Amino acid sequence: MIVSEGRIGRVFVLRLGDGDRIPDAIEAFAAEREVTSAVVLALGGLGKGKLVVGPKDGTVMPPTAMFAAISRVHEAAAVGTLFPSAIGGKPMLHMHGVLGRGEETRAGCVRPGLDVWKIFEVVVIEILGTDLARSKDPETGFSLLGWAPL
Repeated sequence: MIVSEGRIGRVFVLRLGDGDRIPDAIEAFAAEREVTSAVVLALGGLGKGKLVVGPKDGTVMPPTAMFAAISRVHEAAAVGTLFPSAIGGKPMLHMHGVLGRGEETRAGCVRPGLDVWKIFEVVVIEILGTDLARSKDPETGFSLLGWAPL
């Protein structure tokens, strides 16, 4: 287990609009406002794009991702964390969402990108004083949280 204690900083509320891309819009906002670490909560409409919906085989490393194409508008709720890349310090969002349309529900990671449909409300709760960053794990290929290099 890796633990880093921080405290709450600024709180931002964003209203993203038609065609804004997740995670790009949130990462760009974070870079512009110099938010390096945060909890991110969101809800609204998402449309065209892809979700990562699991590994094809959880015993094979690095895993081969499974994708679900999203081609129509879905209601969505999502939660994520934002931490800097260990190399370069660029904000990196790790967010999972649940998308529903009628009787159909999908859940997965938004990293491949989804377009906002009309409105996506986002709350960014900044975390101050933490010393974590994301770096690529050679075994899994994932960008994992770990202590930032000094």
